[in-house]
Amino acid sequence: MSSKFDSYQKRRLRSSYFSVVVSIALVLFMVGVLGLILLKSTRVANTVKEKVAMTLFLKDEVTNEKIFKFKETLKKESYAKKVLYISKENAAKQYSKEIGEDFLKFLGENPLKNGIDIYLKADFVTPEKMHELETRFLKNAFVADVSYDKPLINLLTKNIKRISFWILVVSGFFALIAIVLINSSIRLSVYSKRFNIKTMQMVGATKSFIRKPFIWQGIKLGIIGAFVALIGLSIVVFYIDKYVPSLEILKDYSALAFLGLGVLLSSFIVTWVSTFFATQRFLNLQTDQLYY
Repeated sequence: MSSKFDSYQKRRLRSSYFSVVVSIALVLFMVGVLGLILLKSTRVANTVKEKVAMTLFLKDEVTNEKIFKFKETLKKESYAKKVLYISKENAAKQYSKEIGEDFLKFLGENPLKNGIDIYLKADFVTPEKMHELETRFLKNAFVADVSYDKPLINLLTKNIKRISFWILVVSGFFALIAIVLINSSIRLSVYSKRFNIKTMQMVGATKSFIRKPFIWQGIKLGIIGAFVALIGLSIVVFYIDKYVPSLEILKDYSALAFLGLGVLLSSFIVTWVSTFFATQRFLNLQTDQLYY
């Protein structure tokens, strides 16, 4: 009879551990997907920003030698992602293609100016910083005028801030749900051993001695759940890279490493804290309260 009861208890315990691991894995998988969206949305936003160019129109008297030196100087600046020189002849050819006719035949001369397109790094594509650069370039002796799409920059900055805010809000909300669900699973696991906790306490074991194996068990279950979640995330990442290769998600090693470490660290912290407070609760209960 005793062996049957022990066998039943072991099956019940294994079932409890399995449900905890599954709960942790599902929750961490969901959080990982949200983290991936957050990381890649930033990457996408930066990619869009870095396609914005600021054009410097150069004065006619600036020689090719000076233009070359000026271009090389711009390449070394911290704000420059890419620098391209467009001569007024090439600009005229490009404009003629766009309008479908050779406008030089009507004008007799080329009214366009030599230009340098500066593709800025994402951090510098804001209305304030681009205005500062514009003011700085207009003071340069080589520059006749500066042009960039101000309404587009304002709209782009506003929309990116709005989207980033709501992604953070949604991620924070689901992270909170994840903590609550993992905490509930851990508490149910500890609840099944509440009589063992009280028995150990009654024979003189200290609270820290009783808590230690429960905390380590909780952490081990959390790590197992985290690895299961990471396997699921790996499959998601593989298919995203397969069907949306432009994101280059498999090449973004820093983002993937950050995501993996984030999932493991979240699992460790949440399970440790949840197990600590769950065991502490039952340690503080009176014997007759364990039945409620």
